[in-house]
This record gives sequence, structure tokens and C-alpha cells, in this order.
Amino acid sequence: AFQENEVKLLAAEIERLKNFGCLGVSPSLEGLRDENAKLKYRLKFLQKSLQEERSKPAKSMININSCLQEIFGAAIQAAYPDLENPPLVVTPSQQPKFGDYQCNSAMGITQILLKTKEQKVSPREIAEKISKNIPANECIEKVEIAGPGFINVHLRKDFVSKQLSSLLMNGVQPPAVGKRKKVVVDFSSPNIAKEMHVGHLRSTIIGESMCRLFEFAGYDVLRLNHLGDWGTQFGMLIAHLQDKFPDYLTVSPPIGDLQAFYKESKRRFDTEEEFKKRAYQCVVLLQSKNPDFIKAWELICDVSRKEFQKIYNCLDITLIERGESFYHEMMKDIVKEFEDKGYVQVDEGRKIVFVPGFPVPLTIMKSDGGYTYDTSDLAALKHRLCEEKADILVYVVDSGQSVHLQTVFAAGQMIGWYDPKVTRVAHAAFGVVLGEDKKKFKTRSGDTVRLIDLLEEGLKRAMDKLKDKERDKVLTSEELKAAQTSVAFGCIKYADLSHNRLNDYVFSFDKMLDDRGNTAAYLLYAFTRIRAIARLANIDEQMLRKAAREEVLILDHEKEWKLGKCILRFPEILQKILEDLLLHTLCDYLYELATTFTEFYDNCYCVEKDRQSGQIVKVNMWRLLLCEATATVMAKGFDILGIKPVQRM
Repeated sequence: AFQENEVKLLAAEIERLKNFGCLGVSPSLEGLRDENAKLKYRLKFLQKSLQEERSKPAKSMININSCLQEIFGAAIQAAYPDLENPPLVVTPSQQPKFGDYQCNSAMGITQILLKTKEQKVSPREIAEKISKNIPANECIEKVEIAGPGFINVHLRKDFVSKQLSSLLMNGVQPPAVGKRKKVVVDFSSPNIAKEMHVGHLRSTIIGESMCRLFEFAGYDVLRLNHLGDWGTQFGMLIAHLQDKFPDYLTVSPPIGDLQAFYKESKRRFDTEEEFKKRAYQCVVLLQSKNPDFIKAWELICDVSRKEFQKIYNCLDITLIERGESFYHEMMKDIVKEFEDKGYVQVDEGRKIVFVPGFPVPLTIMKSDGGYTYDTSDLAALKHRLCEEKADILVYVVDSGQSVHLQTVFAAGQMIGWYDPKVTRVAHAAFGVVLGEDKKKFKTRSGDTVRLIDLLEEGLKRAMDKLKDKERDKVLTSEELKAAQTSVAFGCIKYADLSHNRLNDYVFSFDKMLDDRGNTAAYLLYAFTRIRAIARLANIDEQMLRKAAREEVLILDHEKEWKLGKCILRFPEILQKILEDLLLHTLCDYLYELATTFTEFYDNCYCVEKDRQSGQIVKVNMWRLLLCEATATVMAKGFDILGIKPVQRM
């Protein structure tokens, strides 16, 4: 019986090890049944292997907030097993005297007990009961109850030190987010035959950064550019080109001329009845795939694409083009599906669909038989859900489209394309870009600001700023050029991303190029300073890697402790953004990390020098490792934001 019990223990232990990835195949148990000594030896060996596996640094970065939520969730469950969905509130403490984190669930539980069970229990008493039920764990040093029932949590220094060592050895790893999901992000989406303007800036920058975050988290990301490349406007434009640009079948006008032709064609369409009829005939010929009209359309699209790509190259944007024309053949099936399910009404020849909760119907077919933006958006939604099998679908589109998109999403749900409990379909809305007069950002003549002009102005101003700081006297021409592009495009991106996307923001080159405060200029400069500390101490990358394996990170100084905890908050910041898609949280965190590092550097000597000779007398390696951990996290933060730091600035 004893041996049988040992065999069961061994089998269970092997199974556990398989889950840890230590063993590929369980060894046969038959040969061990007869020999108690062998069994005990094997069991001891397996237990030792398991212990070693557990002691290895984790590959994914631990989200300390999530760990604490699990711990306090278990404590609340043990203390109040009859309570359904009790509130679980764990946040970083704002002041060191209140510990490192706080659990503020007791007050909420007091209210629930009073309402559901008519029990009057003080929050402090509840906090004490929760504290007594905290399970054994590796991260909490102690808890204290403060005030009416706040539970102040103090982390173990060896736990924080171990996580920092893991970060240094494994690099910045994404937080654990469960199974790999398919994410489709619709962003940028300019119109063919029109130049990209400042209005496209936000969608392009925000969408790129969201894609980078999802990709870092391990998701399968499809980046889609929903170009406006189909519809009546192309019939108008081709009809006008027939009159004004006879070579339209062999060469397309440049993008600036195309835009002017587009405006002229729109004016003629609105004022000349004969031209309007001809434009409609051109639309019919284009949609019926007449070779000449398709050729003219393709030439117009190619010219526009090349201009868009110049912008994307500057800003390091990656997209797959899938414009409205891609969905054209699917639109008749969309109309039929809504008709077959009884959702279509006819209104003065138009086919419309009313969606519960939305006063304005979707028009899925015009009275002349043509399709609309509503039809193409429904076709795109269905393709992304049913063909691409998206688990998460994000539309990075301005706030003005909110009602339209919510109606389209609700129509997709109504017809059964997706269940919002299973598939997340989100509109990541954003406000407009304002000039310094707080009005829509325009040129002095009142025209929309061309995006290419804005980027060129950014490059000029960045170079002026660098020369003002006399950087041209200490950097090589290549380093100066790299610093110019890093600052110019980094500042434009960061100025956008550091504001809550839901709000409008004021575009100001002076503010974004300021090297003080929460700007890319300040953060990029801080980053180059941090990276230079080890280099100036003659410590190379190999020496840092060796130290990361061998050194224990001492966190005795309060500024070391503060910096170490701040570095490890990175995964919880990313987790929050994956949930709410608000990227300014990452910018705020990077600024906090940079300022926390400055406090540390001002108070803790990393490299000690002789005051007379300036010779290095001591290198505090554990502090250099804290510098390296800070820079590593900042570099990953920059990468997610699409900002390219430089080694020298």
C-alpha cells in the first residue's frame, strides 16, 4: 500500500513536471513498482528538478498588480466564501508611507454586506479578516491596515530584485495575455486622388502604435488601410480628365494636380447637368470593369499610393492596402443577406436598414442601384469577422464617425456576424488637431495643412533646435542627421500620443520640441544620457550581461527601491492599454520613469571618481544594472510608440 501511494505521488509529480515543460514523455512506472529505493530516489530527483525549474526566471514579465489581485481575490474568497463577485481594488500607492500597493476592497464589501445580508461590519474589521486569509506567496513582505480599512502592501525586496534580474537576463518580455488572438486594426485610410493632410496624422500614428502594442503582446495583427478608392467620385474625376487631360489613359497627373482636378470635377458635377450624366455613365463603365476605365483608375491609384508611401516611410508606418474597391464584389451579397433576413425597408427607391437604438437607418442601396459607404463598411465588417476570423477588431477613426460606426457594428451584431461577449469590436475614436488659436489646424490661407509639409517643417525645426544647442559641433554629420529625424518625427508622434486620444489637442512645434517636461525631446535626451553612463565607465554590453547573471540588485536606498518598483510597473501599464486602448498612459509612465531615474541618479552614485584626478575609483555595478533596466524598458516603450532613439544626441 505504501509503495502504491508512492507510485501515485510519482505519477502526479511527473504530470506536474510535464506542465512545467521539464519532461517530454513520462518514464515507465512499471520498473519502479518493485524497488522502493529506486522510487524514492526518482521522486527526490523529480522534486529537485521541479524546484530548479521554479527557480528559473520567468520568460514573461510578471504583472505585479495582477499577482496581488490574485492573492487578494483568494483572501477575500476565503474570508467571505458566500460573497458573489466581491469588489477587487488593488492600486499602486501614491506615497511610500502607505506601502507599495494598496488593496481598497474593504469599503465596497461593507456596502455589499449591508445591502445583501443586512450585516453592519466596519471596513477595518473586514480588512483585518482579509489580511488573515492572505495565502502564502513570494511577493508580499507584510501588510498593514490604515485608516478606515485600507490594506497597505509592502513588497519583498528579494522578489523585486529577482524580477529585475529576470528583466536584465531575458529582456523586456510581454505580460501574459492568454491565448494568441487575431487582431485587425483599421487605420490611416486616406482617399485616392487627395493628398494626405493633418487630419490623417492622428489615425496613422495612433493606429501604428496600437498595432505595435498588440504585436508585442503576441497577437496576430492585420494592419489594414481602408483607402477611399471607389465610388461616384472616380466617375466624376475620369469624366473631367477626359476633357482636361487627354493623356489620362497613359499617365496620371501628379497628386497636386489630381487634387485640383478633383475639386473642379466636384464643382462641375454640382452645377452642370450634362457633366453629371456623363460622370454617372463613367461610374457604370468603371464598375462594369471596362478596361480603359479600369486603367485610368489604376493610374490615379498608383500616383496616390506613391505619395502616401512617402509619408509612411517618414513615420515608419506599415500597412496592407485594402480599400473600398476590395469589398465591391461582396456588396450585392450584403444587400441580399439583409433582405433575406427581413431587415430591409424601401424608402423612395432606397433600400434602408433600421438598427434598434439608432434613429438614422443605414442606406445599403441607393435608388439608382448604387452602393454607399454604409454598404462597403458592412461588407468590410463581415469580411474581417467571418473571413479573417478576427477576435479583436479596432477602427482608429475620428470621433465624428462614432454614430455611423456604432450603427454598423450594431447591424453586424443584429444579423449574427458576431457576439460581443466573444468578439471585441471597438471604435478607437480621437479628437481633432487644433492650431495654436484653438481652431481647426489650417494654413494662413485657410487651407488644410498638407502632411508632407508638416513633416518637412518638423525636420527643419528639429535641426534648428539641435544647432541652437550646438550639437552640430560635437556630432558627426551622420549622427546629426539621425538625431534630426529622431527628434522631428519622434516629437510629432509623441505630441499626439501623449494626449488622451478622445480629446482635441493643440499642435505646437515650440511645445513638442521643448527639452523640458513631458515631451519626446526630453525623453530622448534622458535616454541617451542613461545609455552613456555605462559607456563612460568603460563597461560594455558583455560585462553588463555577466553582471546581470551574477550580481544581486541591492535596493537599500529609497531611490533605488522607488526606481526598481517603477521599472516593474511596465507590464501593468501595457495590460491597461490593451484593455482601454489609451496610449497616453504609456507616455505618462515613460515620463514618470525618466523623472524617477533622475531622482535616483542625483542621489545614488553609479560611478565614483577621484575629485582631483577624475579617475574612476569605484563602479557600483548593481546601480549600473538599474540604469540598464531603465533604458531597456524605455527602449521598448519608444518602440511601441514608434519612436527611434539614438545613441548620441
